[in-house]
Amino acid sequence: MNVREMFGSMGIVGLTVMVCLIALSVYSVAVTLDKFRRFRAASRHSEAFLETFRRCLREGKLQDVMSSARQHGDSPIARVVGAGLTELADPGHGEDPASRVEMVSHALERSTALTLADLRQGLAGLATIGSTAPFIGLFGTVVGIVHAFRGIAAAGSGGMSAVSGGIAEALIATALGLLVAIPAVVAFNYFASRIERFHVEIETTATQLVDHCKKRMRVAHATSH
Repeated sequence: MNVREMFGSMGIVGLTVMVCLIALSVYSVAVTLDKFRRFRAASRHSEAFLETFRRCLREGKLQDVMSSARQHGDSPIARVVGAGLTELADPGHGEDPASRVEMVSHALERSTALTLADLRQGLAGLATIGSTAPFIGLFGTVVGIVHAFRGIAAAGSGGMSAVSGGIAEALIATALGLLVAIPAVVAFNYFASRIERFHVEIETTATQLVDHCKKRMRVAHATSH
C-alpha cells in the first residue's frame, strides 16, 4: 500500500488528525525560525550596545549611550536602558536626586517587564504543541487501530490485507505526533534559556545604570551646595 492509497483509505477522523498535526508542525517551524532570527539579531546588537554602554558609562557620556540605544533597537538591553535614560532626561521630575533615581528605576522595571513579555511571545504556542501533539498522535493511533479491527470485521479474517491500512495509519499518527512534539519542546527549552540569559543581562545593566545615576546625582547635589 502506497501513501496515496493509505490516505485514500482513511476516514474523516484519521485525516483530520493528520491535517491537524501537519498544521501544528508548520506553525512550530515558523515560530522557531522567526524566534531564532530575532534572537540572533538581539544577541548581535546587545553585544555591540554593551561594549558602548560600558565605555560611555566609565566616561560619563550618557548622551552617547542614548544614541547607541537608538542605533541598536533590536537589542532588548538597549530598549530597557533607553527607557531609563528617557525618564532621566524628563525635566518634569524636578531636581530632587532621590526622586529622579526612583523614577528611572521604575522606568527600567516597566521596560524590563514589557521587553521580556515581547521575547516570550510565541513560546506558549511551542509549549502547547510540545505537550499536546503526542496525545493527538495517540488519538490518531487509536483511530487507526479501530480502522484495522473494522477491516478484520469486514473481511471476516485477520490477514494483512485487512489490517494493513489501519495499522499503517496508527503507526504514522504516532510517529507524526512525536515528530511534531520533540522539535517544539527542544525549541521551547532553547529559547527559554536564551530569555533567561537576556533577563540576567538586562538586570545587570539596569543596576549599573541606576548606580551610575545615584553617583551622578550625589555629585551634582554636593556641587550645588
